[in-house]
Amino acid sequence: MTKIVVVGSMNMDLVVHSQQLPRMGETLFGEQFSTHLGGKGANQAVAAQRLGASVAMVGCVGNDEFGQRLVAGLQAEGIDTRWLKTSPDTATGVALITLCQGDNAIVVVPGANHQLSPSDIQAAEAAFIDADVILAQLEIPLTTVMAAAQLAKKHSKPFFLNPAPAQALPAKLLALCTLLTPNEFELLQSLGEPEGDWKKVLAQHAAVMTKGSDGAWFNQDGRLQHQAGFKVDLVDSTGAGDTFNGALATFWHQGIAEATHKASAAGALSVTRAGAQGGMPTLAELEHFLKQAS
Repeated sequence: MTKIVVVGSMNMDLVVHSQQLPRMGETLFGEQFSTHLGGKGANQAVAAQRLGASVAMVGCVGNDEFGQRLVAGLQAEGIDTRWLKTSPDTATGVALITLCQGDNAIVVVPGANHQLSPSDIQAAEAAFIDADVILAQLEIPLTTVMAAAQLAKKHSKPFFLNPAPAQALPAKLLALCTLLTPNEFELLQSLGEPEGDWKKVLAQHAAVMTKGSDGAWFNQDGRLQHQAGFKVDLVDSTGAGDTFNGALATFWHQGIAEATHKASAAGALSVTRAGAQGGMPTLAELEHFLKQAS
């Protein structure tokens, strides 16, 4: 069983379904509203746990109803929540999501996620020592991500960084990353080459790049390899990337090619159901899907 520490965000997703996206100043009637447990960190933790990993979550929520629901949701999945922090003065993070014909537009209000500090990472050192993989994203302060990368380095643990939301990353952080897991836009932005050729950029870095329905590309021993996408009926793409990341970390011990194969399948399977965490498959569901696809 792979032991994973996820360092990252926890948000309540407020989801509206609409036939079109509103223009500036325009008011539209939506079709449906729902709330879902989310945040890139929590999503990736749930994805990994359902796929058979043993996951500990390091994050921060507010002392409010959303925070209580998020913590309870992780505990219901069997995720270790000992390292979660509750901020007494800041509301739990939220993501405002508009779903339109299978695609989405998202505004994130970080809230308590930005209260997760380097000292909180140090407090969770015992979890790092026991882990096989450390997985982080960029919905928490960059100084906290750096602290997690440094602690992973101290204990010789692989450090995976999903560079989302995209931003240019400092060289000292990139040097600590075992693997980057961006999409095409995030790859170029995080490496400071927004106008670059993604194939040339990917060939120079340790990364697995997702590319939507085209699957994923990765650098293996200096050569680009392609994992084809899986054809599925799209319902909701929210959380597909997070599912991919959780799966990639879970199956990393099987090698980059096999891990990317399974992560691509898990990501594809996740879009066939609504909700970021709601669509994330179990290990049994993934194995059945792969058997049917072969």
